[in-house]
Amino acid sequence: MGEVNVKTLEQRERTFLEQSYIPEIVKGLGVTVKHFFKNISPFEDERMTVTYNYPEEPTEYSDRYRGQHRLMVREDGQVRCVACMCCSTLCPADCIHIEAAEHDDPSIEKYPEVFVIDQLRCIDCGLCVEACPCDAIRMDSGEHVEAFGDRGKAFFDRDKLMELGGQSLAEQGGDHIPEHPS
Repeated sequence: MGEVNVKTLEQRERTFLEQSYIPEIVKGLGVTVKHFFKNISPFEDERMTVTYNYPEEPTEYSDRYRGQHRLMVREDGQVRCVACMCCSTLCPADCIHIEAAEHDDPSIEKYPEVFVIDQLRCIDCGLCVEACPCDAIRMDSGEHVEAFGDRGKAFFDRDKLMELGGQSLAEQGGDHIPEHPS
């Protein structure tokens, strides 16, 4: 077998000040004091933090903001969801609970008799929207979910989600592909 070349490095001895971390603590306090005095400046242009007077001054969300969940409805006012369980299966937080039931209309196989989203568990990832094959659930409301003082109000059932939603313009079933005007 061949020889192995090993290079030994000498470590320099640390001084007492370096071992006590006093210079680093002083540097950190200096940054904190600089930020403190910069943020209490009477001139808003010099401040490093921004304060919003919410709700008097509403926050502007970006176009990619995932807002509050909502369930879309058909032209006849019934929920678009067909209880396929794709959204609840894919949800990493396991916050969507669906119980399917047979529909009276023979053209509709099933519908969600129970559809509940636990907003306290939801991480607003949007995977439920991506998984839905029939455009039934959306998060493009642009509205922020309000804070809850009562845990029971954090469970959004099917009727509440339908109130937040609206009529979807997508074609049910996916057979029809709209033509783009050229």
